[in-house]
Order: sequence, then C-alpha cells, then structure tokens
Amino acid sequence: MKERMAELRKLGQALEPTAERRTVWGREVLAHAERFIESVPKGPAFVFSHHEGHGILESPLSEEPVELEKALRLLHEHVEGPGGKLGAPGFLGFIPISSLHTAALGDYLAAVINPFSGNYFASPGAVRLDHLLTRWMAEFIGYPPTAAGDLTSGGSLSNLSAIVAAREAHGLKAREYEKSVVYLSGQTHHSVSKALRIAGLSECIQRTVPLDKRCRMRAEALDKAIRRDRKAGLRPWLVVATAGATDTGAVDPMEAIAEVADQNRLWLHADGAYGAMFALCPSARATLAGIELSDSLTLDPHKGLFMPCGSGAVLVRNGGALLAAYRYQASYMQDRSALASLSETSPSEISPELTRPFRGLRLWLSLKLLGVRPFRAALEEKLLLAQYFYKKIRKMPGFVAGPPPDLSIVTFRYVPPSGDTNQFNQRLLAAVQQDGRIFITSTTIDGVVVLRLAVLCAATHLETIELALDILKEKARALLDPCARSKSGRRSSKID
Repeated sequence: MKERMAELRKLGQALEPTAERRTVWGREVLAHAERFIESVPKGPAFVFSHHEGHGILESPLSEEPVELEKALRLLHEHVEGPGGKLGAPGFLGFIPISSLHTAALGDYLAAVINPFSGNYFASPGAVRLDHLLTRWMAEFIGYPPTAAGDLTSGGSLSNLSAIVAAREAHGLKAREYEKSVVYLSGQTHHSVSKALRIAGLSECIQRTVPLDKRCRMRAEALDKAIRRDRKAGLRPWLVVATAGATDTGAVDPMEAIAEVADQNRLWLHADGAYGAMFALCPSARATLAGIELSDSLTLDPHKGLFMPCGSGAVLVRNGGALLAAYRYQASYMQDRSALASLSETSPSEISPELTRPFRGLRLWLSLKLLGVRPFRAALEEKLLLAQYFYKKIRKMPGFVAGPPPDLSIVTFRYVPPSGDTNQFNQRLLAAVQQDGRIFITSTTIDGVVVLRLAVLCAATHLETIELALDILKEKARALLDPCARSKSGRRSSKID
C-alpha cells in the first residue's frame, strides 16, 4: 500500500507546481492577458466565424499534458476569436458587460485565497466583505437597515431567490397555486417566468398587465386586474415590475405600482438587473423613484458596475424573509456555533447555494482601488451617450426612433421607401453585425422589428456613438443602393 501511495503521489505531483513553474506560467499568462486587454479597444466588437470555435473540440482532453503555449494558442484562436467581444467599446448589443482589470485581479486573488465564503464560521472576513457590498447597495437604493442581500451569479438566480422569499413570506401552499396570481408585463424578463417554474409555481396564473406607449406597466391597469381577480375568488400575491427592460430600457412607474401593491397586500419585486445601478446617478433618481419601496430587488454589478460575468445581487427589504426561505440544519455542520460568534448571517442561510465562489472580492477590490466616483461618472456618461444617439438618429433620413430613453437603451428602425420594413431592418442588422466594428441587436414590439442600441460598456465613449451613427447610415444606404455596396465601408470582420 505504501508503495502504491508513493507511486500515486509522484503521478499527482503536477498538481503542486514549484515556485519556479508558477513564475513561468504566471509570466506567460500575464503576457497573454495583457495582449488581449490591449486588443479589445482596437479590435472589432463582433467577429463572424464559420467554425464557431470548433477547434476546441478538435483538441480533446488526454492523459498527457500540453505546453502552456499551445493551450493559450487554442484559447486565442477558438475562444477569444469568434463571437461578441464583451468590454469592447463597440459592443452595444443585449446589455453590455465589461471586465475591469481590477476585477480580474480580484478574481485571481479570490481563486488563490479560495475561502469557503458560504459560511461565516469558515471564513468570517469573506462573509463580512460580501455583506458590506450588499449593505452598500441597499443603502444607495434606499432600503432600510432591516434589509438583507446576497451576491449571486446574476439576475436569473437573483429573481429566483426573490420569488422563493416572496412565496414563503406569503405562505403559499401547493393546493393554492392554481388560484394564485402573479402580475407581469410584456417587458418582464424571461428569467422571471423561468424562476416561477423552477420554484414550483408554474401553476400560478401569470397575468400580463398592459403597457403604455413607452412600454411601461400601467399602474391603473394593474389595480383593476387585481381587483377583478380578487372578486373572481382568486388570490393575487406577487407583482414583478421592471426597472430597465432588456428589450427597450423602459422603467415601470415604481411609485404608482408600489402604492397599488401595498394597498392590495402584494409582494412587489423589482427586476433592476439592468437599471438599478443607475440609482447611483442623481439624474436617474427621478426615473427610478419608488424602487426603494419594493419588497425585493434584483441588481447586476456585471452590468451597471462593469464587473465580469457572474456578478449579481438580490436585496430583500425584510431580511428575515430570505432567512425564512433558505434556513437549514445539517449534522455535519453542528460545530459552527462553537467555532465563531456568528454575528453575521451566513450566505448559505439566505441563498440556494452552499459552496460558492468568493464573488465579492472582484467588486470590493475595484471599489477600493478606484473609489465610487468613477463608477457614478461612467454611468452618468452612458445616460448622456444614449440621449445623444437618440437625438442624432431622429434627425437621420429614413430612421425612426422609439420613445426617449429612460436609461441607456435606444430603440429605432429604418423605414425604406418601399418593401417590407421588418425584413429591411433584419438585413440592416445583419450588415452591421457582419461588419463587426459595432454590435447591436434587435427585438420585436407588437409585431414590429426594431433595432436596439444599449450603452453600458465602461469603454464606450462619444467616438463610438459617432461611429455607430456613421455605420448605420452607411449600411442603410448600401442596402437601398446595391451599386454602392462595394464603395461603402470596410469588409466584414471574419475569421476562417
């Protein structure tokens, strides 16, 4: 047995690299990362590829190692190459996500330190750091000291956590689901319906509340629907408002909806994954007024605080509701009370997760090294950039803008002199995406295809918006005049 253990130890020794090996690897990885960081602002926002990263599959995992240089080359060609470039100034599609260098440093340290941040007794400092961040968010949102929060992987898990807390707070029983009503709108993010299904609430009635002309939930229509359902013997219990819709950027009238929810004793969840962080900006406070009256709130630091993917948060006004929803007991953890003062609630007691990455370090380190002021300034700039684009696109011949932007998303379309308008905009979108210098997306509102420009990348500034306007003008002209295609613009960004 000892001989076999010695043999296995020798085979597994690669898992414990020497300081020299770590230094060499670290130098090569850092150099690779620096080249990537330098390339992002200069390169395309989207790269069209026929192979779509298939080269990764052509290099299967094996018993024997490969050199780091080869692994990095595979990463560069097949992962970094094709697709959208998050963090690129011209990435203006979906909701842009940045990746601050300070956050990357935080992630490296989090992986090296690797604390068990799910339980306070295992790593009290890590838990305090996470709670410091959620309390800071609760404070600038306007939640009371009784609030509690959790750092999550993103808006989907945050919405799920909030819905489970609401379900438990209202004491819903399975036999009551068929008569229980949830109020949504046509702009509610699909993760909410998914969360209802995961939480076992798919039998609930999901009532769609009408929107106004700016794609915002109508509070008076919500009130009428609740009263009508209650009169019919149903049980209204949850309303989900949107603080920045992914499709249009629209912000529901939070104050009016909160008043309706309060009068009718409904739980109000605000999905602010995209928009809630704009509460840091004085100029956006009026737009978001009433968000502090919600019972729970989803926020995504990987959107409005420019963090890498995997940075979400959920806040609940009455923190006890989170604890009631996720409390647990386990014999193998019975020693925890003897090992710590337990002056903080463990994240595992207020979330679905037990083992979890140390998510907070990336944001904490960024806020510590940079301060809050640059984040607030960058968010304010994105609001102004969206307003600038909106004013300019309205004046460009052939283009029709949607409603004025509530935050930093602008919807618009091109109306050609003849032909199918929806098809023309789909072709225009394809031309812009294949060009690659900027990346925008589309959506459909009441059967109408509209294009959408979302400004939320930290590196997006005025010159990028000017470029976007020029490209849209150029591509629309080329589609209208096929003879002009060979003259206009550059060729598509592609990799073979």
